[in-house]
Amino acid sequence: MSAMPLLVGMAGPAYAQDQPLPSSSLDAQPVAEPMVDFAADEVSYDTGADVVTASGQVRMARDGHYLAADRVTWERSTGIVAAEGNVVVLSPEGDKLIADRVDLTDTLRDGTIDNLLIVLETGGRIAAQRGTRKGDITELDNAVYSPCPVTMAGGCPRNPSWKITAARVVQDSRSGRVRFAGGRLNVLGIKIPLLPVFSISDGSQKGGASGALVPGIRIDSNNGLELDFPYYWRIDRNRDLTVTPHIYSNAAPALEGRWRHLTSLGAYQVGAFVTYGEVPAADPTAASLPGDRRNGFRGYFEANGRFQLDPYWTLTGSLRAATDKTVTRRYDITRDDRLRSFISAERIDLDSYVAIQGWAFQGLLSTDVQKRIPIALPAVDARFRLGEVLGGRVEVQANSLAILRVDGQDTQRAFASARWDMRRITRLGQELTLTAYGRADAYHTDETAKTQVDIYRGQEGWQFRGIGALAADLKWPLVGGLWGGTQRLTPRIQLVLTPPTPNLRIPNEDARAVDLEDSNLFALNRFPGYDRWEDGSRVTYGLEWAFDRPNWSIHNVIGQSYRLTRDPSLFPEGTGLTDRFSDIVGRTRIQFGRLVDVTHRYRLDKDSFALRRAEVDLTVGSARTYAQVGYLLLNRDIASTVEDLRDREELRLAGRWQFHRYWSIFGSTVLDLTGKDEDSLSLADGFEPVRHRLGINYEDECLELGVAWKRDYERIGEFRKGSTFSINFTLKGLGR
Repeated sequence: MSAMPLLVGMAGPAYAQDQPLPSSSLDAQPVAEPMVDFAADEVSYDTGADVVTASGQVRMARDGHYLAADRVTWERSTGIVAAEGNVVVLSPEGDKLIADRVDLTDTLRDGTIDNLLIVLETGGRIAAQRGTRKGDITELDNAVYSPCPVTMAGGCPRNPSWKITAARVVQDSRSGRVRFAGGRLNVLGIKIPLLPVFSISDGSQKGGASGALVPGIRIDSNNGLELDFPYYWRIDRNRDLTVTPHIYSNAAPALEGRWRHLTSLGAYQVGAFVTYGEVPAADPTAASLPGDRRNGFRGYFEANGRFQLDPYWTLTGSLRAATDKTVTRRYDITRDDRLRSFISAERIDLDSYVAIQGWAFQGLLSTDVQKRIPIALPAVDARFRLGEVLGGRVEVQANSLAILRVDGQDTQRAFASARWDMRRITRLGQELTLTAYGRADAYHTDETAKTQVDIYRGQEGWQFRGIGALAADLKWPLVGGLWGGTQRLTPRIQLVLTPPTPNLRIPNEDARAVDLEDSNLFALNRFPGYDRWEDGSRVTYGLEWAFDRPNWSIHNVIGQSYRLTRDPSLFPEGTGLTDRFSDIVGRTRIQFGRLVDVTHRYRLDKDSFALRRAEVDLTVGSARTYAQVGYLLLNRDIASTVEDLRDREELRLAGRWQFHRYWSIFGSTVLDLTGKDEDSLSLADGFEPVRHRLGINYEDECLELGVAWKRDYERIGEFRKGSTFSINFTLKGLGR
């Protein structure tokens, strides 16, 4: 019988299709007897022993369980199925069992197997001398487990990076746990004894399974030896909690926790790090007498979440807070020098945007005075795109903001604006954009005397302002061939007409860090934010050149502006916009395939061509072996009393060398090159290290192992982080 498919009844002979059923059977409507889908090249049946023997590409399936073998003997009286030769059993969960011989029940689910290999749906493998399966439980003797590939890309065998050997292994497919008795961990050929009895997740359960995670170890100059013992608790499929005790040799223990919850509307998480210890003074000018030192509770707290309330409204929030200015640096929680908390409700559709937000900040620098840091609440912004008017698109905006300080100036503002833009392509291929803009502002300010910088204060009480502008922007892209590639030469000129605006009567809260760059050269208002408006008509001109050919390209932009009025400029000295002719700004980017990528942004003094601003970002190499160079120069000579960003010179170097298929060395450094001639308030002497990092790492498909050293030279008051040694050990595929 060649490739004959059969449907064979499991409990007794099936009725023929043309045999009538008794009326009692029709009334009772009995449940159909379980059937086995069966196929083979040859089938023989011993009627006396009631045994079916099949050979040659035997295939059997029942209730999602699948069996393939060279030969199958089926004793119908006992329900025993014996399969031999290239046996493969596939479960409904996707787990695959491979063996030379398997004895199963007629459910194709339970049985006994010798010399078996189980390939889990998640990719892990379990090999054993003997195993039995009953229901959801599989018990294995003298077994080896590993989630790692056992063959190379070319099919050659390879030893897994890590594996667990055990005298007895129990796999529970319902809970997703694999329990080991008498186990040892083998990592890169090194055997590590484990607990007498322990269990891990096989990765099949979404969200993981409860249990201890891989401990962490590190050493630093402040806390000494640090050991982490994280424990993961899976409360439900959509909720979990991770608790991590931290033990230090030079500090009191700490406790870290993180709660995560996925709801029907979105997700949120809450984290905390708490300890008890000495709180160093953050003020470098404070007296450091022994009696002034204090011990107390220290901690860091964070929470964030996002909820989609309906197809249009989204609620997003984030909370970050620390008990003091140095706790985040000492315990390597974050390097941020300012913690931001906010809540935002946004509505977005095709033609409108509405946002209702609130913002708060905590300063971690030694010079930060928390009572003077603003709180923005509420901040409301609404924008609507209307239909076409006079051939152009109209967008209207309404905005309000309240800025509060515990000890300082308070400001409230509201404005409404409308903008009309019309874009046309001329017969010569020029792109012409015409813009009309109008805005009405209302401001109210209290306690202006508490703001030290005059140009930021504004006038006390109510102030009103009207803003108007007309602009025409013309681009003319010229495209042609060059050196086997394509070049685009695009001259651009912009005319902006705007009347004088009473700016100084208005407080300046959001437009202080102004600087001329290639990104804002053609902006309608080159002040950031809304509190300052660039009045005075001007002409801006520039040139863009791009060259592309296979594997490499060059893109260059350069430009300058000229004020048509002789009135004094509102911009502070050093911003590049003070005189009638602005400084020259530009950007150059060169790419050579994926091997070289360099970008240079610059600003040149219009008179001396001195470099006032330079940013260089260079990457050379592949994703595995590369070198990165970053350089920043701010040589603007802006007084520190009127500029939030002081002059600075900084060099950043980073690199990685993969000297073996899985081994690599990496390192990075940040150097402060600022001198007294650039910033009189800087503590650097022209070559001051900020931080260094160096390490070696091994990483393959299922194992990551590394050792790293980091040194931090930055000081916050009396605290300096110093050196930190850390060990990274991750068993991929282990699950939770």
